[in-house]
Amino acid sequence: MTRTTADVTFLRGYNQAQVLAVGRTAGTFERSTVVAATGLTPQAVSKVIARLSADGLIRPAGVRRPGIGKPAVVYELVPDSRYAIGAHVARRTLRLVLVDLAGAVRHSTVRPLPADFTPEQLLDALCAGIGTIGTITEDPALRDRLTGVGLGMIGPLDHANGLVRDAHGLRHWHDVPLRELAEARLRLPVHLDKDVTAGVTAEAWRHGATFGDAALIMVESGIGGGFWLGGAAHRGAHTNAGEFGHTVVDLDGPVCVCGRHGCLEVVHLRAAEAGDVPRAARVLAIGVVNLLQTLDLAHVVLAGADLLRHAEVYRAAVEQAVRTDVRRTDWLAPTVTLSTLGADVIAAGAAIQVLDQLYGIPDLTSGAPPATVRQHRPTGDYRGVSSA
Repeated sequence: MTRTTADVTFLRGYNQAQVLAVGRTAGTFERSTVVAATGLTPQAVSKVIARLSADGLIRPAGVRRPGIGKPAVVYELVPDSRYAIGAHVARRTLRLVLVDLAGAVRHSTVRPLPADFTPEQLLDALCAGIGTIGTITEDPALRDRLTGVGLGMIGPLDHANGLVRDAHGLRHWHDVPLRELAEARLRLPVHLDKDVTAGVTAEAWRHGATFGDAALIMVESGIGGGFWLGGAAHRGAHTNAGEFGHTVVDLDGPVCVCGRHGCLEVVHLRAAEAGDVPRAARVLAIGVVNLLQTLDLAHVVLAGADLLRHAEVYRAAVEQAVRTDVRRTDWLAPTVTLSTLGADVIAAGAAIQVLDQLYGIPDLTSGAPPATVRQHRPTGDYRGVSSA
């Protein structure tokens, strides 16, 4: 493909993604809405709307009749035109969700994982769980609209190469090519990323352009942080950003699973295991303030099953720390919220990452060639998925 063709393909996909983003956040829209939101010309918007309508991603939803001039066609996103399945792989459980093009969770299920599970045991659970989703939905059209499977996994993790590298607390995960193994077993496209990076992607998709530089802090069998910086997920030089729980807060503290002393994760865990939830929340809050001083974030989202059991205690502790420990809160204070997706946020984010690869605004910092940005169509057929 020539460079000119690649540029045209990239621009076409970029413009389509902008229109779909408007559709996700605005509910209904018309051509003038998109022009105002994106800066595209009316002619360009008309072409994009025609393509998206032909693909079944948007549809007419009536007309608006102004006092003067021609009636304007109103459009809406078709949420059930595309789906993705997302998985949250935690140390104790596997959560699976079915997510539509609007980012809404249509189905959610949780199953236990064996202690210190192996790659093979995880793949067996994935196959069984995805098969269950197919049985529950009983919708042949859904199979034709399934775009792939996203995996939100414990780190350290090499997102670029699809490898899990010595996942904390799991003995059988040394340089495991999980993306490749999952694609072979599931016979579906698979996207592998860190759990917290998947989670912050979900929040960004649902908030739209109002979601600035932000972090998602997850407390669930450990502590991690997913970062949304400059309008994109931040993965770092080795795609392993997010090991927030393994920053040291006590030089003489207990030994952590990572081998260091006094990590935020182990200090928090000691307080939580002692039943001192307020202290555990305060420990996390100190870590959040350290993060704010480093990255100057506008939004902090709190998530994770262990945190959500005491959600108001944690939120109050973090908000108090932000007000008292950050100087010039009149200028620097971020917004602190709980995840809008609750316990589903990581799994939903993993699914949204699949949809975002196909229908989201391309990350211009990723280094991916423009010609490769949007070449896929739904290929899923999980009727053939089995644990065999």
